[in-house]
Amino acid sequence: MTKIKSDLYGYDAAIASVHGIIAGTDEAGRGPLAGPVVAAAVILDPHDIIDGINDSKKLSAVKRERLYDEIVSRAKAWAVAEASPQEIDKVNILNASLGAMKTSLDKMGVNWDLVLVDGNRNIKGIPDNRQVAVVKGDATSACIAAASILAKVHRDRIMMKLHEQYPLYGFDSHMGYPTEQHRRMLVMHGMSPVHRHSFCEGILSRAGMDLFDQQRLQ
Repeated sequence: MTKIKSDLYGYDAAIASVHGIIAGTDEAGRGPLAGPVVAAAVILDPHDIIDGINDSKKLSAVKRERLYDEIVSRAKAWAVAEASPQEIDKVNILNASLGAMKTSLDKMGVNWDLVLVDGNRNIKGIPDNRQVAVVKGDATSACIAAASILAKVHRDRIMMKLHEQYPLYGFDSHMGYPTEQHRRMLVMHGMSPVHRHSFCEGILSRAGMDLFDQQRLQ
């Protein structure tokens, strides 16, 4: 599928002219060591253009917050869904992300004809003829970009609350991503209940081996 127009709403309009009502879905938080992965689904109103919608990674936190409020008040439908660290450990991050996308689409509770899925994988449980995977979709499609904003803001808010519960790890500064600070705190304090064991065990194992080597050499 080729991009018809340069703007994100133009891309969606070209797809909708062929397929009908389109939804977009995206996730935030595949890479962090802690916290949930969050997915969102959005159906935008093509007659109510929300200025500034773009890939959430290209927007400041202030702009994301403003656009979040506009999207939830002006979109035709939207929903968010989460997959917990425990679910991520159980089914792996890819399946957890795709599962959260499916849940967000189901939670909207409205009919759509085609869903544009950010990335290169289809969502299990949705017929292939009703979905299209769009690589770098959050920079291509307005409804995927809107979903990326909702997912990012929702997840950041979760991580700020988790920071209040577990302040030792500095979630408020890195949102759970594997920064040097976060890895250092993880080694010092071990995993919290909101850390992903499958992501952290390697870091802790390597840290333990390094400590063993240092002791052996002294």
